[in-house]
Amino acid sequence: MARHDQRVGYGLPAILAIGLHVLVLVVSVISLPSRDADPSSSSIVQATLVSNETVTDQAQRAQEARERAAARQAEEEAKAAEEAERQAAEQAEAERQAQEQRAQAEAERQAAQREREVARQQAEEEAQRRAEEAEQQANRRAEEAERQRQAELERQRQEEERRQAEAERQRQEEEARRQAEAERQRQEEEARRQAEAERQRQEEEARRQAEAERQRQEEEARRQAEAERQRQEEEARRQAEAERQRQEEEARRQAEAERQRQEEEARRQEAARRAAEAASQSLDEAIAGEASAVANAQQGQEAANGFINLVRRAVEQSWAIPAGSNQGVVATITVRLGPSGELLGASVSQSSGDSAFDQSALQAVQRAEPFTELMRLPASTQREFRQFNLRFQPGDVR
Repeated sequence: MARHDQRVGYGLPAILAIGLHVLVLVVSVISLPSRDADPSSSSIVQATLVSNETVTDQAQRAQEARERAAARQAEEEAKAAEEAERQAAEQAEAERQAQEQRAQAEAERQAAQREREVARQQAEEEAQRRAEEAEQQANRRAEEAERQRQAELERQRQEEERRQAEAERQRQEEEARRQAEAERQRQEEEARRQAEAERQRQEEEARRQAEAERQRQEEEARRQAEAERQRQEEEARRQAEAERQRQEEEARRQAEAERQRQEEEARRQEAARRAAEAASQSLDEAIAGEASAVANAQQGQEAANGFINLVRRAVEQSWAIPAGSNQGVVATITVRLGPSGELLGASVSQSSGDSAFDQSALQAVQRAEPFTELMRLPASTQREFRQFNLRFQPGDVR
């Protein structure tokens, strides 16, 4: 746009200047012949009349000629000065227009430069923003990669711990089996050596104590039945109280979930500890009460029944039923014993469908071991009770 204005501004003055010069030349050409003709005519006249003119007349005419030449020269000089002034004015106008155009061009250049500077700053800001965003994304990706790496390390550590625990468990089971087998062989040898003498002594002792033991067992059975009834009532009351506490705890759980869970866990562990202590004490009492009956039973079946009753009561006293268990659930646990009554293994042969209930039954068997009363059974009966099933349902073990 500036270049177009510049062409229009210079073109018109140039045309006007050329036209003016042409006009001056034309006027000069037209005027010069007339000035040249005058002297010729005057010379002819003067030549014709030279003899009749005086010196004064010639001098006067010469003066007039000089005056006319001076006038013409002054006129031409005035015209030249006027032309020079006009050209100077035109040049000054052209220079002014050129300066205006240069100023406008400079203003446009500065505006364009400002626009480029603004655009450059915006581009730099945009580039910086994108660089910052890219850096943030890179940082986020690096953090995510680090979290994944830490998670993988944690998983590998847990897997290694699980593998080591499994290896330790297998080693302990193998060691227990080896020791149990050695103990079994030792006990079988000892049992064979003592069997005959013990059998004779037991037969005599059994005949002597049979009646007294029968009466004592009847009284003990009545006492234990009453104690069992009271225990079941206390257990039902405890379970009802635990259920009520659990419901109240559930109502407060949204506000203090973690604290209440820890308190509940502490109460459960304390209850399990008390149950274990009670089970141990009751088992000792039961052993003291039943040992004589098992050892001195008149028949192997009676001794076996006494042994099963001891196991059932010991497991019941060690059993902490999970709060909220359904009354209809039933779980069957298979128990395997060593020759001396140590627990070789306990497994869920029939699940109740409630893993917590199944686990509580397994833990009850584990807490109640060892069942050393097995050694007091007749040798022919011991093998029959090295493995048996216990049926668990809330409030009863069969």
